[in-house]
This record gives sequence, C-alpha cells and structure tokens, in this order.
Amino acid sequence: MNSMPRNEWFAALFIVGCVNGLGEQVIETIGSSGWVDAALGTFGTSAIVWVAIYAGIGLVLEERSEQLRAADIVVGSCLLVAFALPIGGVSWLAISILSLYAILVSVPSSARFRGATILLAATIPMFWIHLAFRYFGDEILRGDAALVGLLLGTGSTGNVVPFVHGAGSLIVLPYCSSFSNVWLAFLGWLLIFQWRPRRWSIQDLQYCLVAAASVISVNVTRLGLMALGQRHYDAIHGQWGDLATNLLILGTTFGICLLGVQRETDPRV
Repeated sequence: MNSMPRNEWFAALFIVGCVNGLGEQVIETIGSSGWVDAALGTFGTSAIVWVAIYAGIGLVLEERSEQLRAADIVVGSCLLVAFALPIGGVSWLAISILSLYAILVSVPSSARFRGATILLAATIPMFWIHLAFRYFGDEILRGDAALVGLLLGTGSTGNVVPFVHGAGSLIVLPYCSSFSNVWLAFLGWLLIFQWRPRRWSIQDLQYCLVAAASVISVNVTRLGLMALGQRHYDAIHGQWGDLATNLLILGTTFGICLLGVQRETDPRV
C-alpha cells in the first residue's frame, strides 16, 4: 500500500465517494422517470456538478506525486467506512473532509490543491445546501417568493405567490430556489478559474458576482413566468422547462466566466 502514489490514493477515494454520493440520486431518478428522461435531466444532478467532479478528479491525477503516507492511509480508511454506508449525504460529508485534508497536505496552486478545492465546492450544492434548507429553508424560500412577487406586482405570502391570471398560486420549493442555483454558479466560476494555476484578483470576484446575479435573474424570471397562470405553469414546470432552464443557467455561468478568463489573457476582448 505504501508504494501507491499519493495522488492515485486520493483520486480512488474521491471516485468511490462520488459514485456512492451520486448513486442514490441516479437510481431514484431512473426509477421515477426512466432512462431517457433521467439522462435528459442529467440524472437529477446539475451538469455543472458532473463536470466539476470529472475535472476535480482529473486535476488530482494530473501531476506526479510523492509516495503515500501513513496519515493518508488512516484518514482514507476511516472515510471508506463512511463511503460504505448507503446514505448519499454521509458520502458528501466524507468528501468534504477528504477535500479539506487533501488541500491541507498539498502545495497551494498545485493540480491536487485545485482539484480538491473544486471537489470541496461540489459538496456545497450536493450536501451543504440541503442542510441549510433544513434549518433556514423558510427564510430562503420567502426571499425567492418576495422577488417573484415584486417582479409581478402581486406580492407574496411566505413562499406562495398568487397567479397573475386566474385562480391559483405558485409555491416556491427548495428545488426551484435561486439560492441553490447561485451555488451552482459559484461552482462553475470556481471550476473555470481554478482549471489552471493563476493569481487571484478582484476581477475574479466581480465575475463571480455577475454570474450569480445572472443566475438569480434567470431563476426569478422563470418563476415569474410560471406565476402568470396555470397554462404558463404547466408549460414551464416540466421536463423540457427544467432542461431549458438548466441549459440557460449553464450557458450563462460558463459564458460569463469564460469571458472573464479571456479578458485577462487578451486585453482586446
């Protein structure tokens, strides 16, 4: 075991953890929607998360590393116990711990450091956001509903927004919250700006804030269109509406962040 390269050990642990963490959602989505619809919906997990996991593990494996150390074996063995449990949330918590450990034992700006940072960020929408909703969900959803009510001029009560046309109302649920999508924008931003070693600047944060604001605008606009009436709700609140929204958020996030990277490398942009 001690002859195993350190990066391969970390990558193997990340793969096991991510497979277990994603497996529960994948199986549930396939069971409820079928293979085709589940695939179109990226198996109930944002495409940004899938890309981040692939990129993070790839970065961990990118560089040649020193040999495995005794502390790595102890930490990894303990986390394997958590990974073995058939509970996705426990796996994401263990991945958070593993990411923090990998960051602490890595050289700043190294590929392993950047990969572990991306993987740590991927646990936010997969685990920590759900934990936040458990304790602060009412406040978060009231904020979303207030933005939609302000946009339409209908006002809101709690997480409920009255329809503009016809009887009925829109109930803002955690899955539709801007709060969740903002953290996906943050993950996309971190993925792009951590892909290659670079020095941070205030402009990096500015692009992150612009991407987050754009995602909130897209999400609130979608909710606002759904609240126009039952016909609009039925048309937008479905598989194809979710797919279009996810693609728009994905394109907006990566487009803004790629523009930021391009402006740094080419002053003419």
